[in-house]
Amino acid sequence: MNIKETKKLIIQAGHKAVEELINVAKEKIITNTEDDVSADRLKNAAATKKLAIFDAFEILNRIQEEENILEGKTTEDKKERVFKGFAEGRSK
Repeated sequence: MNIKETKKLIIQAGHKAVEELINVAKEKIITNTEDDVSADRLKNAAATKKLAIFDAFEILNRIQEEENILEGKTTEDKKERVFKGFAEGRSK
């Protein structure tokens, strides 16, 4: 098995992982149960959903990068981010 075939298999697995993360994000936080849901549990559930969504986007971005590499497409040069303080960013 060569590297290109392996990368294609990894990309397919990445798409499946994104589907699973979408399912996690779609699940209801509050169900029709009689139990009182504590604020901590709600906060943890919301954080889990947020993490699932961000992970899905990160996986999709990486999949796109790898597909571009496999197809031989050149990526646009990304503008390098430089951390500047408030004053440095506003000075002219």
